[in-house]
Amino acid sequence: EGDSVILGCTYTPGLMDTGELDIEWSVVSPDTTQKDELLMSFTGGTKYIHTNHALAKGLDFAAGDPSMGDASLSIAVLSHAHSATYQCKVKKSPGVDMRKVSLAVMAKPSVPKCWVEGGELLGEAVSLHCNSAKGSTPLNYMWKRERGGLIPAIATQNSVTGQLEIRNLSQSFAGIYLCEVTNAVGAEQCRINLKAHKPPNRAAVIVGTVVGSVLLVILLLLFIWLLLCKISDRPRYEKEVSNEIREDAPAPESRPTSRGTSRSAIRHPEVTYSPVGKSELSNFDDGRTYTPSTNSPLYTPIKYDSKCGCAV
Repeated sequence: EGDSVILGCTYTPGLMDTGELDIEWSVVSPDTTQKDELLMSFTGGTKYIHTNHALAKGLDFAAGDPSMGDASLSIAVLSHAHSATYQCKVKKSPGVDMRKVSLAVMAKPSVPKCWVEGGELLGEAVSLHCNSAKGSTPLNYMWKRERGGLIPAIATQNSVTGQLEIRNLSQSFAGIYLCEVTNAVGAEQCRINLKAHKPPNRAAVIVGTVVGSVLLVILLLLFIWLLLCKISDRPRYEKEVSNEIREDAPAPESRPTSRGTSRSAIRHPEVTYSPVGKSELSNFDDGRTYTPSTNSPLYTPIKYDSKCGCAV
């Protein structure tokens, strides 16, 4: 795929073949009930393209002048669509000759992908994988060590799936591994670095797991305790809120007093009168001075009841 190819078709006219030269290239239909598809022809010294099909791209006669006995077909860039059976027909009356050529376009493998499965721990199993996404079948995979010696004898590899399996990994197996995939038209390869790590301390892992589990249980119990406390405090909170509402409620208004009582309180405020002795009263209007008589009786102060507003 991607290369160029020439489909050969040479001819030699007979002594009796004196008619006009006619050359045709067509694609043979796999269905015998269908017509063949004409691609290109040469008649009267002129080349003709008869289709816009993808197969017609890059087609040409290999020789500059097909009338000189070489009617070979040239394809510049091969693709998978060019895989077909082609027919070359040369006619020069009264002679006619035909030739069929089968073309199978193959693609070389794409660059494969390498990866490792497993923990790469000493004493455990590990497997290396290699896969090419494109390429004509059959594909053949082969693993080998780039440096550090040959593939371990205990390792097994599958040339069809591209898997290399090592059951008991050791430090001597560590290194760079190369996978090469091949088919009939090409080859590609990829690399991977295989490591061998020491396994973790199992006792420490167990202790860590136990401690983590205990802490998780403690946190769960603490959460449940807080939830229960919150639920138990809710009725008390509602009761306190109810009491606060009662204390903040406005006091009932006092009962209004009778109309007579209020008028008496206005007319007769709580006043204490003192007796008037021999003091002089001055009248600022006329400037005269009055002297009370000695025979005048003394005034007794009047007291009022603060509740009813009446004199007592």
